[in-house]
Amino acid sequence: MKMLKVVLQVLGIVVLIPLVAIATLRFEYRNADGPSILFPGGELVSGELYTGTEPDWRFTDGIGVVELQLEDPMSSRRLWIVEHDGRIYVPSGYMTSMLGRIWKHWAVHADDGDGLAVVRIDGTRYERRLERIREGPELDGIAAKMASKYGAQMTRADIEAGNTWIFELAPREG
Repeated sequence: MKMLKVVLQVLGIVVLIPLVAIATLRFEYRNADGPSILFPGGELVSGELYTGTEPDWRFTDGIGVVELQLEDPMSSRRLWIVEHDGRIYVPSGYMTSMLGRIWKHWAVHADDGDGLAVVRIDGTRYERRLERIREGPELDGIAAKMASKYGAQMTRADIEAGNTWIFELAPREG
């Protein structure tokens, strides 16, 4: 009986240490200037705020991930980005699974809220508005671009079924 108690105490410590470390790191990053690889961050404050005409977004073809910050709630994360027909998009996968909807809560907030966001690409911040694309022929091109850039196995039917959510990073003013 005494041995079982010692084993349970050691097991409890072995489980508790990583949990406390993860909780501490998540807490530390909540107000950071951008996310870490694993944890969401705070407001994107560093980098020049872009104010010119709409850029030629094809430069994002060479960019793997960007930092995206929602304004409500204020939180940032790293996401894939694709350009298609002069517009840019970010995906959120696994949205029909319970884990996906918990893990990707930013997408639910963007879809339910006003979608106001800031995206930081190569140190430059762009004010955008997230608009969910639920259907339409442009989804074929977006899915093809996701497949060629990231190897993502998605189709227009997957997006229209809600398995993957696609958001356009549209200009705020229009």
